[in-house]
Parts: sequence; structure tokens; C-alpha cells
Amino acid sequence: MKAIGITGGVGAGKSAVLAYLEKRPGCRVIMADRAAHQLEEPGEACYGPLKALLGDEVLDEEGRIDRQRMAAKIFGDGELLLKVNGIVHPAVKNYLTGRIEEEREAGEIAFLFIEAALLIEEGYASILDEMWYIHADEEVRRWRLKETRGYTDEKIDAILGRQLTEEAFREHCGTVIENNGTLACVYRQIEKELGDDQWQRQ
Repeated sequence: MKAIGITGGVGAGKSAVLAYLEKRPGCRVIMADRAAHQLEEPGEACYGPLKALLGDEVLDEEGRIDRQRMAAKIFGDGELLLKVNGIVHPAVKNYLTGRIEEEREAGEIAFLFIEAALLIEEGYASILDEMWYIHADEEVRRWRLKETRGYTDEKIDAILGRQLTEEAFREHCGTVIENNGTLACVYRQIEKELGDDQWQRQ
């Protein structure tokens, strides 16, 4: 089994790639954000530390962490954000490391894909076999963000300014999937990279 990381800038089309991979035989996808949600549930690794850091005001009526309340508490406080990330990111990486080991031992799939916003920044290369960069030209990404999310140029500028450069993505990723055209073109690139495996032949 290969563990492969999926990364790329906002609007590059990672969701379309992941949706295809989730349906492909022999593949499994794990989203780091979903893992974080799970780890923030009562009794899980992040719940106690986050509650201690942020207080009961971020909890909902059932005692669970309300992500909107947490976001409001963190907004504009860079130091607090760093502390939250210092709790969540290592816990998510540790969880994903365990999942990779479990899938290797089970031997039921050929490819495990991990999607994480900070795949490169958090050093996921150390636990992955490969890293894929989903690339789309900036003008294409801007058009998608305006059409599908209704973002303004100012909001897009702010988001792009916080993300890694194209050069940084390419430096850390061994495979580049170009996503400027049709989805059919993207799927052909994916199949070329994955090659022929026993699940596809069945």
C-alpha cells in the first residue's frame, strides 16, 4: 500500500480529485479536517486541552466544542491561534500516522490518500510515500472562487497571500496533477500515476 498526500492552493480543485479517488476501487481517502472534528469530540485527544485553553464559552448545549464559537474566540488573536494549532495539528498527524499503519497491516487497499491543508508545513512527507500537488493557474483559481464561492478579489488576494507559493508546492511534491481543463483530463492523469492494480482488474 502507498500512502499519498494531496495538497494544492485554494481553488485548485482538490475536492474534485478526492471525490474521484473516494469512488475508485483500491483507494481510500482520509481528510485531516474530518479527523480534527473527530478528535475534538468529548473524550478524544483534543477536547480536554482545547476546553482548558478556550473555556466553556466555546461549548454547545451538549458540551461539545462548537467550531463557530471557537473560530469567533480565536479570530484576530494570533497567539491564541498558535496555541490551538499546537494542540490540534500534532494530534491529527499522530492520528493519521496510526491510520496509515493500520491500513498497511490490513492490506485491503492499494492506495491511502491523505488530504491536509498544511501537508507540507506540518512535515507530513515523513509519514507519506508520495505527495501530489494539484495545480491550476492563478487566473483559473480566481475564476472558480468567484463563480463557486462568491469570493471578492480582496478576499482571494488575502487567501492567496497566506498560502505557499507554486515553487514551494512543486519543490516538495513529486507528482503534479494539472487541473486547468476538464475533469476527464484530470482523471487520465490520476490513472496514469496509479497505474494498473489488482482492484482495477477485478
